[in-house]
Amino acid sequence: MLHRLVRPVCAAALAAALTGCFNSAEPVAEITGLTMGSTYSIKWVGREGTPPAAEVQATVEQLLEDFESVASTWRPDSDLSRFNAAPAGTCQDMPEPILDLVVLAQQLHQHSDGSFDLTLEPLMRLWGFHGAGEPRQLPEPGQLAEAMARTGHEHLHIRGQQLCKDNQLELDVSGIAAGYMVDEVAERLIAMGIKDYMVELTGELKADGEKPGGSPWRIAVEEPRDESRVAQLVLPLRGYGVSTSGDYRNYFEHEGQRYSHTFDPVSGKPVMHDLAAVTVLHESAAWADGLSTTLLVMGSERGWEYALEHDLPALFVIRQGDGFVSRSTPRFIALQEGKE
Repeated sequence: MLHRLVRPVCAAALAAALTGCFNSAEPVAEITGLTMGSTYSIKWVGREGTPPAAEVQATVEQLLEDFESVASTWRPDSDLSRFNAAPAGTCQDMPEPILDLVVLAQQLHQHSDGSFDLTLEPLMRLWGFHGAGEPRQLPEPGQLAEAMARTGHEHLHIRGQQLCKDNQLELDVSGIAAGYMVDEVAERLIAMGIKDYMVELTGELKADGEKPGGSPWRIAVEEPRDESRVAQLVLPLRGYGVSTSGDYRNYFEHEGQRYSHTFDPVSGKPVMHDLAAVTVLHESAAWADGLSTTLLVMGSERGWEYALEHDLPALFVIRQGDGFVSRSTPRFIALQEGKE
């Protein structure tokens, strides 16, 4: 039988519980709202000359709305939706955010031997992960082969300001879009004179500067539990983005087997290994977002070797029996202990 779908909740979303209340002449301002089908939360230290919260919120929400108008796959009139609906062999002028995301995705794809891929929308739809209410199902071999024929970064090209596709590709940028916009929002805050901030969009997060009193912003990384959220460790953040990808919040079960929403682009199937979650820190929240997905696809052994080879701050949470064990790279341990 098919069991209910459990929605994803990123570890960074626990950060709000750690910011606390401050008895200081420098108040911590906060704005919250909705974006990308989820929520956002932004905190910053209000100092002399920083704009009022209403002005910050108006600026941030316009930035987010502008992005969704070009990158949302749920809006049929967005630039990305029009590209997805276009036939094979066509090119379209695309706005800078889409081209930026494709360039980043191509770099991740090349560096990871194809473990990251923006073109998996046909597979997501086939397996029932495209949206709420779709039936989760195991596809027939012929259906899988047909969907696989409509994927592949090698069929996607940038030519000047145009994006081109050799076959009937459909892109889904959700694997890096939130991290990308975290970076964009952070840059906008800095341009407005805000230097001490924490930005969280749909669970992707970046923080820099200091809280009142001089301590760094801190976030909690949760321990994977199928039905609950438990803080596993606390990380200080100074100019880093953090992203957690896991298979324990968005999956279905069939005949005792778990099928997650994270796909192996090579097989066209959900990853089936023992790696439950990966947390990655990076100066770019977009890279942290993409790398956490990439390492999750690679698995506990190949992903670990990749993280060490590229000196990534990464935490691996691996299933072992009925529980989990954690493994941190040297760079992650150094950042956790505040030695970088």
